[in-house]
Amino acid sequence: MRQPTPHPALRQLDVFVGEWDMWAAGRSVGPVRTEFAWLAGGAFLAQRADAAPETSLPGEWARHAPFPTVALTGYDDTAEEFTVLYADSRGVARVYRGSMTDRTWRQWRTAPGFHQRLTATVSPDGNTIEGGWEQSPDGEHWTTDFDLTYTRVGGSRR
Repeated sequence: MRQPTPHPALRQLDVFVGEWDMWAAGRSVGPVRTEFAWLAGGAFLAQRADAAPETSLPGEWARHAPFPTVALTGYDDTAEEFTVLYADSRGVARVYRGSMTDRTWRQWRTAPGFHQRLTATVSPDGNTIEGGWEQSPDGEHWTTDFDLTYTRVGGSRR
């Protein structure tokens, strides 16, 4: 069976491919092992994350941990933006839009009562991603939800 032809815009996401340890909430949560891998010949980028039993999940994180999670990112050539389908162990399923500009990934969704957005920047050497999620009840007044840092497993980009 032939593979689909990936849209060239997806190549912007090559920097994510590999294994990462994710830390959140001022490094009080983590590490959570995260893997990014191409599917369908590069037509989709899959992100899978899971916390090992010994992972630090304090307070609210322990009570509401979403792990394991999976996200599939593709490209909408009509809208000229990325689309992210997300699902987790709590039964949460969401659709986000995304963009990548100058090594900064942005992801967002508009939903009644719970808007979300992420801004994360990839370091020049490609071994660290730092950013954070924000939330808003109305899409106008934003508050920090949590920060996050990804460090590439093995310490160097292949």
